[in-house]
Amino acid sequence: MATLLHIDSSVFPDGASASRSVTAAFRRTWDEQHADGTVIYRDLATNPVPHLTADAHTAGFVDPTDHSPEQAAAFAERARLIEELERADAVLIGAPMYNYSIPSTLKAWLDHVVLMGRTAGETQSAKAVPVTIVASRAGSYAPGTPREGYEYVQNYLTVVLADALGMDLHFIVPELTMAPHNPAMAELVPLFEASRERAHQDAAAKAKEVAERLAA
Repeated sequence: MATLLHIDSSVFPDGASASRSVTAAFRRTWDEQHADGTVIYRDLATNPVPHLTADAHTAGFVDPTDHSPEQAAAFAERARLIEELERADAVLIGAPMYNYSIPSTLKAWLDHVVLMGRTAGETQSAKAVPVTIVASRAGSYAPGTPREGYEYVQNYLTVVLADALGMDLHFIVPELTMAPHNPAMAELVPLFEASRERAHQDAAAKAKEVAERLAA
């Protein structure tokens, strides 16, 4: 059975997080399709990985037999995270927009798993693995909107996951998530509700599509 790597990064808990509600919708369908499958789950908000250090970075360019004790200890965490990614048949990531970019905890995870000569570069050990990103945001940064140029989540993750790692990338974008809570956005509540419903439907459909593809 297939293995799913599921990563959440929202600082808000279940019930208060738009991205978590959509990743949960994906998971429900995935679990139905893979009752005996494996899920590797990481909640980067409650259990963050350490930010990349000089020892962890430089160790990636040194033969393991030549690692200093400090490099060996730091690289062990990188190796564990990379191995989780390489074991996955599919990846699901909740990536809410915070201050126009991704959470720092998610950036830390990416800094560990992007390793030239292994996951990135000519080798791309996770190449073609389907990765679904739930890129929620309080407003809208869609093409044609006033803040289109402020969209640094999808653009960045496309470069890292699709271009550098060669993964098969798909975005689900629940937007206007602050509309129910901000009186100035009250007129946008119907658009938020439609976006939320569409995101949940897309998540379930994508989970089924990926599951069926892997089973074929």
